[in-house]
Amino acid sequence: MYAALLSVGLVLTILVGCNIGGSTTGPAFGPAVGANVIGTGVAATLMTVCFALGALTVGPEVVDTLAVDLLRDQSVFTLRSSAAVLLMIGGALLVGNYAGVPASTSMTAVGAVSALGLATGELDWSVLSEIAVWWIVAPIVGFWVAGVVGRYFYPRLDEWLALETRTRDRPMVTVASAGFAPRFRLGSSADRREAAGSLSVIAIGCATAYASGTSNIANAIAPLYATGAMALTPLVLLGSAAVAVGAFTIARRTLETVGSDITELPLTAAIIVTVVSAGLVVFLSWLGIPASFVVIATMSIVGLGWGRATRTTAHPNAAAGGERATPGDDGDSVPAASDLFDPATTARVLLVQNIVPVVATVGTFVLFQFGPLFEF
Repeated sequence: MYAALLSVGLVLTILVGCNIGGSTTGPAFGPAVGANVIGTGVAATLMTVCFALGALTVGPEVVDTLAVDLLRDQSVFTLRSSAAVLLMIGGALLVGNYAGVPASTSMTAVGAVSALGLATGELDWSVLSEIAVWWIVAPIVGFWVAGVVGRYFYPRLDEWLALETRTRDRPMVTVASAGFAPRFRLGSSADRREAAGSLSVIAIGCATAYASGTSNIANAIAPLYATGAMALTPLVLLGSAAVAVGAFTIARRTLETVGSDITELPLTAAIIVTVVSAGLVVFLSWLGIPASFVVIATMSIVGLGWGRATRTTAHPNAAAGGERATPGDDGDSVPAASDLFDPATTARVLLVQNIVPVVATVGTFVLFQFGPLFEF
């Protein structure tokens, strides 16, 4: 019976890891893919490597937070209860990935674990309250910072960076597979500044994927690790491998949603979004808060699109960044709102992002509160 429950737990850990890969690859590399800097295959490869590095280095600290600090008594984590929590997390994330929306893995996992603690009377409310406050503050900060940049500074930044957004038949950066180590290869049409900008947005995406690994690996393995059934390092490696599978498969839909459907992202915009979202994630990680990276990144994209679409005046060279323009009151040009900000897609994203954690939290609470198979 023990071996069977452990096997179920491992399978569900893999399920959660795959869905994490599907939901977090989009916010990390969606801007780069949306700007056609890299393709989805290169994005998945970079996500795999950088996520694993983050999971192996800083990730164990966050695992301890979710497995030890959030509940006062870790004995409630049995193989049976941990399998049930993982099932709720994986099932809820699958809903978001099916809808093509990158749901928050941290909110979903913390919600499910908190529901277990609430049903058993072992939830540490002070820890949960601190996490919840930052989850509210950080996306608002990301939205307004990106919105202000998009509304008031985007044209000047675009001119200073001199990064053109052009329609390309293939991504600007590809990977050459010849030889032992893969190498990046720039398109022959890219000038020096455009090449530098492309490598910059890739580097920022890698840093974001690394930060995601430090936080999100806990969401896949913490419930099983809390049981003491397996050592930490093998679980980290297993979870990272599962994330890689999700990055190469189901992440394609979230890459499209984040990179293209919410707002069109020229290369300058991609850099702004990744700087804002990655900076906030690193700040939260430094505070020891499980970062809701998906929501922060998505709200930064929404904020930038809103700021650009509602700009009343623009720099005379604003159209150089690839924006379509319409006449402004002062004779300058402003971007067409319908091109830069899609309210319908944004509403769908925000709705699903909030539904997924609720499904996991409520489902887990009902299961442990009223399910006779999971009485303690």
